[in-house]
Amino acid sequence: MARALSNQALETSDSIVREVEHAVARIAAVREAVGRVIFGQRAVVDQVLITILAGGHGLLVGVPGLAKTRLVESLGIVLGLATKRIQFTPDLMPGDIVGSEVLEEAETGRRSFRFIKGPVFAQLLMADEINRASPRTQSALLQAMQEHHVTVAGMRYDLPHPFHVLATQNPLEQEGTYPLPEAQLDRFLMQIDVGYPDLDSEKRVLLATTGVSEEQPKEVIRAQDIMFFQRLVRAIPVGEKVLDAILALVRSARPEEGGAQSIKDHVAWGPSPRASQAFSLAVRARALIEGRYAPSVDDVVALAPPILRHRMALNFAARADGVTMSDVINRLTTPYQ
Repeated sequence: MARALSNQALETSDSIVREVEHAVARIAAVREAVGRVIFGQRAVVDQVLITILAGGHGLLVGVPGLAKTRLVESLGIVLGLATKRIQFTPDLMPGDIVGSEVLEEAETGRRSFRFIKGPVFAQLLMADEINRASPRTQSALLQAMQEHHVTVAGMRYDLPHPFHVLATQNPLEQEGTYPLPEAQLDRFLMQIDVGYPDLDSEKRVLLATTGVSEEQPKEVIRAQDIMFFQRLVRAIPVGEKVLDAILALVRSARPEEGGAQSIKDHVAWGPSPRASQAFSLAVRARALIEGRYAPSVDDVVALAPPILRHRMALNFAARADGVTMSDVINRLTTPYQ
């Protein structure tokens, strides 16, 4: 059951320690439950959990067949969240996401409009292959992701709490895809790259999914627990050293801020202050799932790739020199390793 604890109860260090200990045990059970159905993707699972505990949205990027959809479906069940799925296609319209008004006629002959909610009204929304829809349809998620409400015909409709979008995306070099606009990319707390499993994990996948029966995920916690853990994450203290590392890292990634010459030569534009906000929440969430009472600089280094890779852009010189985004981020984090 959810912890009936007020925000005032999280103001003392002793209460934070007690609640962190409680949360760690519950989150460990979540990780174990997901690990029974998703093999060889522990880092990916942890990054998705960090995204949710930090109250953000996640973008999972990888080629087809890497269990991205399966992961989101399993998390929805394990976390006890009302989950809906949108399969993005080129002909998908904004109204297919947020909903639309229909004209109804009563027995008296009176006509009126009634709003029919779209699939965005969920606690966990899976936007499958989001880069297959047109930019106009992709932008329909912008207000929902940022404001947690939608506006239709001048009327505001609030989304459920909690509300998270976990979008899957195929690599942009594949045919039939549309690059996500920078404004929408920045709404995602983290871009989580999903790679191929190792040999042992792929063997487990083969045995587990081609037999007579297959392990099914089970609910471990509920939405109320998630919301409490999110409040707990914000209550975890962040040391001055960690804050300084976050600000120095983000600012050094901007060519305009007088960073290293390699940044000026290879980066077209750098991360906004929203990246610093993402770091501040994500490092606390990472500390929480690992059973620590405060984040460290190591958390900043570990989370730099998923937080920064979609908030920066390489220029033509970088492509000509064979410099990748991973190379740039590695250089940025080297002083802190």
